[in-house]
Amino acid sequence: MKRIVLTGGGTAGHVTPCIALLPELKKEGYDIHYIGSYQGIERKLIEEYDIPYHGISSGKLRRYFDFKNFSDPFKVMKGFLEARKILRKLKPDVIFSKGGFVTVPVVLASKKYKIPVIIHESDITPGLANKIAIPAAKKVCANFPETIKYLPADKAVLTGTPIRKELFTGNKIGGLDFCGFTANKPVILIIGGSTGSRAINEVIRGMLPTLLKDFQIVHLCGKGNIDDKLKAINGYVQFEYIRSELNDLFAAADLVISRAGANSICELLALRKPNILIPLPQGASRGDQILNAESFEHQGYSYLLREEDLTVSSLLKAIKTVMDSKLTYIEAMNKSELNNAIGAIIQLIKEHTL
Repeated sequence: MKRIVLTGGGTAGHVTPCIALLPELKKEGYDIHYIGSYQGIERKLIEEYDIPYHGISSGKLRRYFDFKNFSDPFKVMKGFLEARKILRKLKPDVIFSKGGFVTVPVVLASKKYKIPVIIHESDITPGLANKIAIPAAKKVCANFPETIKYLPADKAVLTGTPIRKELFTGNKIGGLDFCGFTANKPVILIIGGSTGSRAINEVIRGMLPTLLKDFQIVHLCGKGNIDDKLKAINGYVQFEYIRSELNDLFAAADLVISRAGANSICELLALRKPNILIPLPQGASRGDQILNAESFEHQGYSYLLREEDLTVSSLLKAIKTVMDSKLTYIEAMNKSELNNAIGAIIQLIKEHTL
């Protein structure tokens, strides 16, 4: 039986694309194993799918000063030795790496056993972990056309991001019922990320009286960010985080306001949801969300509103613009070439299976 090792971790965005590949990999007859950190978010997510999970030591590689820079290299070395031991035992035919620092020891260990590696890079420019891993890869899958110029020409393949098929199974009426909404008023879904966004939360809540005249609001505000004073407002519901009902909420949404993480915006593209992107500002990240959002704006998929320009008036203007032109946005998304990421990546995996 063909065997594949999937690896990726640190954030849900480094895991969900791997999860999206599972049905097709099983259909193709692969024996699937996963390598992640001992207790990272990837462990919890993968264990739901009854996939053998192998934990290794993981340390972060930083470009800035931190006292952990003195200890983390030893964690990485330990992870490398553990990954090499696991690969020697499993003898996989191919490895698919989604990124995150836990993947670096796995990819580097693969070289000793000449195991082919396929890497996926979500953002416009490769992160540090993938930069280290790319020389050991056979192919590097990219989300954005702009990414190709940052990759070795003989390795770069524009595929898009694998999207979980269950996202396409949402039921609009189910989403409306879950929120207690009516069917005769459009719905705005706000997604601020798993930890939420203080800036977005404050502006949304400050403009509720105006918004609720024309819209119903689903607000995913992040852990610990529920405002009890707003619980009784008709047409406004807030959740810290949603998992199983997210498909129905997407189906019910006429407009999505979101951060600009690569996987999140690729889901919006796949679902053809008109959207306003408010990327993390430069100081809060390495700037990848800004580049992601600029690319989607350039391609006509999204309206970009920078956090430093975020006010009640600027967001109201953005909402009006997108709602008035939503068919134009949907038409642009319908023309996207990145509509079969799972098929394209599975084909690369099959071509490089030993």
